[in-house]
Amino acid sequence: MLRSSVLRIARPALATRAASTAATPAPVSLGNIEASWKSLSVEEQEQTFKHLEELQKKDWKELSLDEKKAAYYVAFGPHGPREPIQANAGKTVAGTLAAVGVASVIFYLIRRGGAETPKTVTKEWQEATNEQLKENRR
Repeated sequence: MLRSSVLRIARPALATRAASTAATPAPVSLGNIEASWKSLSVEEQEQTFKHLEELQKKDWKELSLDEKKAAYYVAFGPHGPREPIQANAGKTVAGTLAAVGVASVIFYLIRRGGAETPKTVTKEWQEATNEQLKENRR
């Protein structure tokens, strides 16, 4: 019993906190953030985002034009999931032409393998059918 109470008291004393002592670097310059955003590391992007988040809590009339532009770019800019897809036009055209070609070949093979036109589609057959219907009507 004495041993379990001593262990219960001793365990919290063994836990130590290992905190990082690295100083946080200065925030990135907000002027022309559009050009430098992709070259920033993930940590710098996160730090810039947090800095802009703090700036936006102030009165917007106090923010400089660069700070407003940077806040807008980070929130709505063409990066991350909003980055436009860069499609290769040549591959798109080639794929479309290949799909149309395959569909044409399939269409041709189906038409070729089908039965000939029935004899009831000829002009003489249609005229004879019309005459027969007229006679039956009377």
